[in-house]
Amino acid sequence: MQELNRLIISCGGTGGHFNPGLSTACAFRDAGGKPLLILGGKHFEEQSKTAEKNGIEYRRVSCAPLAKNPSGALQFFSQQMKGIREAKAIFREFKPDAVLSMGAFPSIPASVAAWRSGIPLFLHDGNARIGKSNRVFSRIAIGIALSFPAVNADTLHCPSSVTGLPLRKALLEDVPASKAEAVARINATRGASFSPDRPVVLVFGGSLGAAAINENFTIPIDHPGAKSLQVIHLSGPGKFDAIHDKYSACGVNALTLESASDMQNLYMAADLVVCRAGGSTVSELAIFGRYAVLIPYPYAAEGHQDDNARLLAQTGAARIVPNAECSPAVFRGILAEFLDDPDKFREAGKGALAMAQPQAAANVIAFIEESLKKSRSRQ
Repeated sequence: MQELNRLIISCGGTGGHFNPGLSTACAFRDAGGKPLLILGGKHFEEQSKTAEKNGIEYRRVSCAPLAKNPSGALQFFSQQMKGIREAKAIFREFKPDAVLSMGAFPSIPASVAAWRSGIPLFLHDGNARIGKSNRVFSRIAIGIALSFPAVNADTLHCPSSVTGLPLRKALLEDVPASKAEAVARINATRGASFSPDRPVVLVFGGSLGAAAINENFTIPIDHPGAKSLQVIHLSGPGKFDAIHDKYSACGVNALTLESASDMQNLYMAADLVVCRAGGSTVSELAIFGRYAVLIPYPYAAEGHQDDNARLLAQTGAARIVPNAECSPAVFRGILAEFLDDPDKFREAGKGALAMAQPQAAANVIAFIEESLKKSRSRQ
């Protein structure tokens, strides 16, 4: 890497920003580069520990979300200005060849500091609709890496490339070779009693769970084929007991968990997935080629989960159920169709593979390096 040897990645905020940033940092380090993460926001403590476990160096900068009330707005500007000064000091010490911003408000200080310091700024967006922050910073960025073809690409002011969304290494490197192997792993590590010859439904609603899914995905005792069904349901924190009791009452063979770190096993075991439509989730469904019933989060910024869902549905590997239309009756109808022919759903899920970007982290790094070469050749 002649043009790119030292890279700062600003990826504080939610897991949807942090995990792709960390994955890119790990890939850059493994390729011989020196990465540094800039983190901030309320998840700093847990994210810094994860960075340490992965052997990635990090620094903290001040930041605050934008609030509508006067006192909140004052705190936002005060913290951002402080964060910009801190980021500039980090840049002087680390001397990066480029800065990569993964979006969200914790990345604002590093993005502004890069511009003021004359350091090439690159952006990454995790959704099919480019977010407000990235649209603004595209005016000063060298380029932006996209997870999907953007529905609002005309709002950008810099070159773009569809690189994919960098996923966690475990999702790509520790993958069972078959459904049978995945089921065997789940049985061994989770104490489950699943059969690889019976249909499996994976249900989850993101890191915090989703009430629309948890409350409405129900299986009546007399549902046709229910006794042959196997369910893995991630409830979200604090919701385990209610979900566990629900499955116990209906007699379905179910594995109930609050969360899971071995999602690669769960995806490979599943014949059908019921979930939200965040950028990471849609990217994971594409990697594993799984059919999904998508319930986009209705309060996602600018409805970006709806855009993600439509993109996957266009491959034939998903159907969309609006959050407001979620009901036990809707899910019962879908389950009846699924149980009538599980293989049809599993085959349809393969259409998602056309969207898969397993080399997304390497693609992002290559995009930055190539852009630097082009930029410096024009100087």
